[in-house]
Amino acid sequence: MNTKTKISLLILMGFLTITSCGKKETAPAEEQTETSTEGEPAPTTASTEENVLVIEGNDQMQYNVNELKAVAGKPIKLTLKHVGKIPKEAMGHNLVILQEGTDEAAFALKANEAKATDYIPESEKASIIAHTKLLGGGEEDTIEFTIDKKGTYKFVCSFPGHVAMMKGVLIVE
Repeated sequence: MNTKTKISLLILMGFLTITSCGKKETAPAEEQTETSTEGEPAPTTASTEENVLVIEGNDQMQYNVNELKAVAGKPIKLTLKHVGKIPKEAMGHNLVILQEGTDEAAFALKANEAKATDYIPESEKASIIAHTKLLGGGEEDTIEFTIDKKGTYKFVCSFPGHVAMMKGVLIVE
């Protein structure tokens, strides 16, 4: 990457950080409803089918929900949609579900150095329950996994600088 490209990316990231400082709180997935621009109900962020979850990431470095719920011992089908337009090289998003007790700040520091593996650090594989691919604007990825133990599991976006704003919890009951 040449110096001009690096400077452009830094300016873009600075702008996005400034414009996204007014983070809004969102309702849990099963309670959130929105209306599309056409006046029709927008798709919900959780399906009525058990353990089918949908979460969105945008160009303002935000997930649309910060809490997801699932039933222990049943397969979980989770879809991450990057609803922005910026390519993954500048505004990539993923969703990484961490084992209970994992230090998310320490994980994020190691993830920053893991560009070759899309910011999923090889040294931290034991701390990861599941993760999506790194996505650019307009892309989506669906993963399937099962969590047998009830608990609260943190999830984060491991793209450099995103964990401060893109995080939440998966509550397994």
